[in-house]
Amino acid sequence: MATRTKARRLRETPAALRARVRKILARLEREYPDATCALHHRSALDLLVATILSAQSTDARVNMVTPALFAKYKTAADFGSADPHVLEQEIHSTGFFRNKTKSIIGMAQALVERHGGEVPATMEQLVELPGVGRKTANVVLGTWFRKNEGVVVDTHVQRLATLLGLTKETDPVKIERDLMAVVPRDKWTWFSHTLILHGRSVCIARRPKCEICVVNRLCPSSRV
Repeated sequence: MATRTKARRLRETPAALRARVRKILARLEREYPDATCALHHRSALDLLVATILSAQSTDARVNMVTPALFAKYKTAADFGSADPHVLEQEIHSTGFFRNKTKSIIGMAQALVERHGGEVPATMEQLVELPGVGRKTANVVLGTWFRKNEGVVVDTHVQRLATLLGLTKETDPVKIERDLMAVVPRDKWTWFSHTLILHGRSVCIARRPKCEICVVNRLCPSSRV
């Protein structure tokens, strides 16, 4: 399969790649017209915290933890003044709870000190917050603020982008660059959510359902 994917890349010109991507997008859009972030949230702060918690965890697990969390901590000041030991226990099931606790409290304190407790709406300001990288910033900007500043590259996006022959990179920043070059900007956020959804429901890592995949004829890794 890897050899076939590599051969396809070697034969495909940039123009052919863009044409294939347009077909892929059209089929995915028919299948997932309303794809959106699976993390439950009611505010930019909720989404920011949930996204930090989602690292090395599942959205389903995070969504089990956040209702009680958001009921208790309603503002950035609330999170910023949280007892680390208590917060660690409250988010324990999401994994890496000590690092996540440090990130959430540090992020919240920075929001209070630098932004009046409000989540900023620019990439530059978001990535300056403790525990917030480009991936997390892209989630918040695209989902809450409706700003397409980049493509969210999580494990599903990385895996599917590689299988679809849209990148040969392994570094998330370089993968994002490749995807931004071939996917129209107004679809960046939707495309991220769609690949994540498709990766969970159809293009499953260990048992891909290529026979029912809407892009199987456009995917160089398809078993069909």
